Amino acid sequence: MTLEERDGWTALLVSGELDLVTSPTVREHVHAVVADGRRALVLDLSEVRFCDSSGIGVLVATRRLMRSCAGRLRLVLPAQGAPDGSHVNRVLAALGLRRLFDVYPDLLTAADESASPLSA
Repeated sequence: MTLEERDGWTALLVSGELDLVTSPTVREHVHAVVADGRRALVLDLSEVRFCDSSGIGVLVATRRLMRSCAGRLRLVLPAQGAPDGSHVNRVLAALGLRRLFDVYPDLLTAADESASPLSA
C-alpha cells in the first residue's frame, strides 16, 4: 500500500487482496489521511485481485467517513484490470453497491476535477 499526492487528491494505492487480513491496514491508512486534514481521497483498487466482505465493509465505511467530514471519495476500478474486468467492480455490482461510489478508470482521470465518473 502506498500513498501518493496528485492534483490536490490523496491517492491510496491498494494491491493484492482486500480481505479480513488486509482490511484493517487500509482502514488505518484512510483514518490517518482524514486525521491529517485531507478531504479528497482516491482509493486506487486497480491492482486488487480479490475482495471479500471485509474489504467491502472498509469501502462502505470509508464512504461514510468521507461524507461525514464533507470530504470526497473516488475509486479507481478499471473495467479491464483482470481478464474479465475488475474483481472489486464485479463484487460491488453484484451486491448493488456500485452505484454508491464515484468510479474512474485510472488514477489520472480520478484526480482530474473535470472528469466524470463511469456509469454504474
